[in-house]
Amino acid sequence: MTFDITRRSLFQLAAGGVAASAAIKLASPALAQGSKISWRIQSLWDGGTTPQKYEEMFVKKVAEKTGGAFELKLFSAGQIVPPAQSFDAVRGGAFEMMKTFDGYTAGKIPAHAFTSTIPFGYKTADDYAAWFYERGGIEMARESYAPAGLHYIAPTVYDQEPIHSKVEIRTIADFSGKKGRFTGLASTVMGAFGVTVTPLPTAEVYSGLDKGLIDIADRGDLQANLDAGLGEVAKYIILPGVHQPTTATSYVANKAAFDALPEEFREALATAAKEISDEYQENKTKTDQSALAAFKEQGVEVIELDEADVTQNRSKAVEAWRSAAKDDVLANKILDSQIEQMKELGLLT
Repeated sequence: MTFDITRRSLFQLAAGGVAASAAIKLASPALAQGSKISWRIQSLWDGGTTPQKYEEMFVKKVAEKTGGAFELKLFSAGQIVPPAQSFDAVRGGAFEMMKTFDGYTAGKIPAHAFTSTIPFGYKTADDYAAWFYERGGIEMARESYAPAGLHYIAPTVYDQEPIHSKVEIRTIADFSGKKGRFTGLASTVMGAFGVTVTPLPTAEVYSGLDKGLIDIADRGDLQANLDAGLGEVAKYIILPGVHQPTTATSYVANKAAFDALPEEFREALATAAKEISDEYQENKTKTDQSALAAFKEQGVEVIELDEADVTQNRSKAVEAWRSAAKDDVLANKILDSQIEQMKELGLLT
């Protein structure tokens, strides 16, 4: 995925932070006839990219579901604040909403390691989405954000991202000794498999591979990586993307602003988010196929890891998951819930 979160404290919720949040312009739950609520939302993505187009669709859906009375003004990554500052900016009321990847804040909020992606974990987007919507995942994600004065609305869930490599990786054991770019929980898990992890920004993945600073890299989905030219600097694609077999990005709002919305506006945000999640995954299935074909035309070899090898090493990943949860009560509660589901799915014994 993308950038690294700022190391400023995320939990300085003393008078200054609370006052800033309270200062945000809030709409009354009872709207006067003909009035409109306008929010600003900054996304994770650059303008013109496929994911950003889906954020544009999200904004339109919210407007349609509220008869045009709820306007979301969309900004691409960095247009309002640098991406790593979005958490603090929304918390403080600089703007009302963000699209984020919880893995960026996992270092400060351990629960976020598990509401973003589970390396060696869920194999399908449907299974991960089921954890959010059917097993209390959304409620637990909201619990993780609440102390910071933020409200988790809903995820966008999609399936695997690939690993691009300059060297052949044919078994899980082959990862050992390699230099790799990963973020969030993937850094911990891939480190446990012997990778020397370097958390480069997304913009530096191409040059890092080109200059040999890293051997392997996570960056984004196949189409995004094709657009970024990774086929020019990494002649292997490793699938499945064990570091990120499924992903959840997150719609998160300033809690005071969210609580002040009329109920139908809150529902519009949640239902639009769910619809976008489903539509994005459907589109990704198609673009993955065409992007893989394009990579192969460039001479990139696609290596499929043996399923038995991945399964055999999943138990080692579980140890890394538990290490990342530390002694955090909520993180362990989330992890216990996910492990229970994975056992039911046959991923763990």
